[in-house]
Amino acid sequence: MITVFFDGACEPVNPGGIAAYGVIIQIDGKEIFRESKIVAEGPMASNNVAEYNGLIAALRYLFKHKYKDEKIQCFGDSKLVIEQMNGNWNINKGLYVEHAYKCRDALKYFPNITLSWVPRLQNIADDVSKDCLRRRGVKFHIQPD
Repeated sequence: MITVFFDGACEPVNPGGIAAYGVIIQIDGKEIFRESKIVAEGPMASNNVAEYNGLIAALRYLFKHKYKDEKIQCFGDSKLVIEQMNGNWNINKGLYVEHAYKCRDALKYFPNITLSWVPRLQNIADDVSKDCLRRRGVKFHIQPD
């Protein structure tokens, strides 16, 4: 079983701060991939942009390493991402829209994937999404560090 946790953060303001994602991928509970990366700064940065880029990064890794046909469970704490990618909510307007469509297109390659919402405290990628922001010296105001 492949398990994916993804998260995003935008600090010190949202939108308009520095947006970064965190991803952890496990196979049978053993970590095989961890990444934290800044994806946007300034007017095009938002938490939702970061969240979507985290899921996209996970999907790219899985596709590149030929895991697309495996049973995959993805967990994120963004209701927006989970509900939109499960087809329950429309993709409307916002900085995230192009990333949402890119993500939706990528999901077509994964026939055995499920996406589920988890509370932030159960999302092990939450802290990872903030790692590169910490290294950059960003002061946390939205979700205190």
